[in-house]
Amino acid sequence: MNAIRRKDRDLIVQALSAGVVPRVGLRHIQVGRSREVEALVRDIDRIADAGSAMRFVIGEYGAGKTFFLNLVRLIALERKLVTVHADLAPDRRIHATGGQARGLYAEAVRNMATRTRPEGGALPSVVERFVTECVREAEDAGSPVERVIDRRLAPLLDMLGGHDFACVLKAYWRAHEDGDDALKAAALRWLRAEFPTKTEARQALPVRSIIDDVDVYDTFKLLSGFVRIAGYAGLLVVFDELVNLYKLQSAQARNQNYEQILRMLNDVLQGNVEGLGFVLGGTPDFLLDSRRGLYSYQALQSRLAENSFATEGRIDMTGPVLRLQSLSPEDLLVLLSNIRSVFALGDPAAHIVPDEALTAFMEHCNRRIGEAYFRTPRNTIKAFVQLLAVLEQNPGTDWRELIGGIAPEPEEAEDADADDELVDLRL
Repeated sequence: MNAIRRKDRDLIVQALSAGVVPRVGLRHIQVGRSREVEALVRDIDRIADAGSAMRFVIGEYGAGKTFFLNLVRLIALERKLVTVHADLAPDRRIHATGGQARGLYAEAVRNMATRTRPEGGALPSVVERFVTECVREAEDAGSPVERVIDRRLAPLLDMLGGHDFACVLKAYWRAHEDGDDALKAAALRWLRAEFPTKTEARQALPVRSIIDDVDVYDTFKLLSGFVRIAGYAGLLVVFDELVNLYKLQSAQARNQNYEQILRMLNDVLQGNVEGLGFVLGGTPDFLLDSRRGLYSYQALQSRLAENSFATEGRIDMTGPVLRLQSLSPEDLLVLLSNIRSVFALGDPAAHIVPDEALTAFMEHCNRRIGEAYFRTPRNTIKAFVQLLAVLEQNPGTDWRELIGGIAPEPEEAEDADADDELVDLRL
């Protein structure tokens, strides 16, 4: 393992000790799941080649969905895609009439990332890149800048909402030319769906509409077209925690969200969109439950049903659903070794514990909680990080004494009894 910056090391350790996925340094700890990664890389390459893709990444609580989704986003950035991502929540969902869908879009666009801005907040730089390129082209050709902008944005005008989208981008260019920071801020605010009413937007910009609940999916299509015009390879949209749709109490609200997912899936399968991909993370219940999950919506069930020939250990990575396979004990051993190296800043001479401590820790976990220690490894990893932290801060402590005293608990679904903890959300 290469040397690791102390800043990255501290961020990784801090995240893992809290049981969450680190935002940086995933390459230092990634193990296994090579086939799943290869499948998503093919999807990303197809998006970059003016195609489209949609995947449902399904796994148990603590099985590594969020880690996998973050890894996919980083791969997409390396392939020169723009990524946006958000977690669904009670106030953020794919379809709504009370602002929740607009809230999901706004959160996703606030998290917009590019290869040079992987931490998010990349919308201003993407728009600025588009404007700068238009100005340069106009100067080279001796043409008015506005004519160049109109020509470049012409493909968007045929799309739903494309006229106002283009008007906002032109308003940003005018603000760029005039040094009008207020107008630039208003244009970015509109693109982030932060105007609550059409009246407020009309006072700040030459538009008659805003990005609202009913426009979210179509605006993602506009956004994918725009980032390609701006010089990027495409747009990848990543939504996690789709179990929040499964928990909606209103059957009508659930079905409307599933209907929107069906529309997205149909567009992708029929090739109706270009340069756009979706990766949606959820639990097996969200997918399979015939009362509340995606399988409760017949049209989705028929499209998402597993390949009947993929049995007895055979896999099929070409369908829309990608089931995260459990980490093998060998994978987990490599993962623990990687975490040990992160603590040591990549220096083997600074390892806190020897190799035998890794196997002893795994044997201890296996005795305490059985196979769940690698099937849903979040709490196991958290316990190991805490073990190393104590050893690091208490020199001279024998790791053998500590391993006998730790007790990683089986991963429990945070919403195991969905019927008792349903989120009461109205349309």
